[in-house]
Amino acid sequence: WKKSCFKFREPYSNLSYALEAERGGARAIQMAVQAHIIKYLLFTRPAECCTMESLGEVGDKEQERALAAALADILWTAGEERSATISLVTSERCFTPHLDYKLDNFTERLHLFTFKKKDDTRKFIYEHIQCFNEEGSHGVILFLYSLIFSRSIVRIQEDLDITSTHLLHFSLGNFSCRQALLNLLLTGRASPNVFNGSLLCDEDGNPLVQPLRGVLARSDVGFLHWSREQVGSMLKTPKLPIWVCNINGTYGVLFSFNRSLLSDWKMEHLFHLYFYNGQPTQGTTAILTIDTHSHHWESGSIDNQGDPEKRFPSLEMTIRTKWEGAAIDWNGTAPFF
Repeated sequence: WKKSCFKFREPYSNLSYALEAERGGARAIQMAVQAHIIKYLLFTRPAECCTMESLGEVGDKEQERALAAALADILWTAGEERSATISLVTSERCFTPHLDYKLDNFTERLHLFTFKKKDDTRKFIYEHIQCFNEEGSHGVILFLYSLIFSRSIVRIQEDLDITSTHLLHFSLGNFSCRQALLNLLLTGRASPNVFNGSLLCDEDGNPLVQPLRGVLARSDVGFLHWSREQVGSMLKTPKLPIWVCNINGTYGVLFSFNRSLLSDWKMEHLFHLYFYNGQPTQGTTAILTIDTHSHHWESGSIDNQGDPEKRFPSLEMTIRTKWEGAAIDWNGTAPFF
């Protein structure tokens, strides 16, 4: 976590729009920010055309502008579009530690800056972008602190329920992001569940002691996950065709250049999706063709009753949670996820 920051791939390259993301718990945060970077580059910044080629023409200054816009966007949404708080490390301690506090030479030097306008938030981050994108900056941790303070601890506690009381989970010597933190990054609320609305009763219809909190509204960026727990339509159908994907506990981003993909059903017959997973081994963006009218994806399987995970790549099964029965063509790329 301390080594994690928001570092881009080489400018003016096939992946100049993309962040580097090593394995580890911070990767979920990096991929959520990646999704908002794609949102900025494709749908927010003024541009004549948005193509795969244009994503390969991103220079270092445009990378910094995209990162600043993405971070500000997430923080502003978490602050209910009224304020955002940014935490930076200063040279001096901001408080006198108590005896039961363990010094980490980081937390005690945090200084908070609160803004009442989104554009001021973006400009401030851009002016201090080295605090988030340089090696040794603890950029991901700084952003996580900023996210918590923007939402406020009180509101985060109100967002959570009895199923999840923390944003991070410690397992096998590493901290990983809980769904509540991912939802906070995507929707601005730290709701712990992926279903729509709130659940007031159990499966037998008995009232719950406390309601289970899900997602209340569509956000710009969505979420897909192939699991027994069904992702609700609020996350599966975002305002923009960008999804953070949880694939066997590893995160990546799916996106489309077609803004009308989720608003015009005719666009969903045959279309392209682009996938980036942040791993250093990925040299180009994967291009997948999705055909929702052809159902021959099962025909190549000898054992139709077998485990789908063994017969089809996990990414394909994740996509089919949104487009059931779709045929998926990797266009010559060997399925790697």
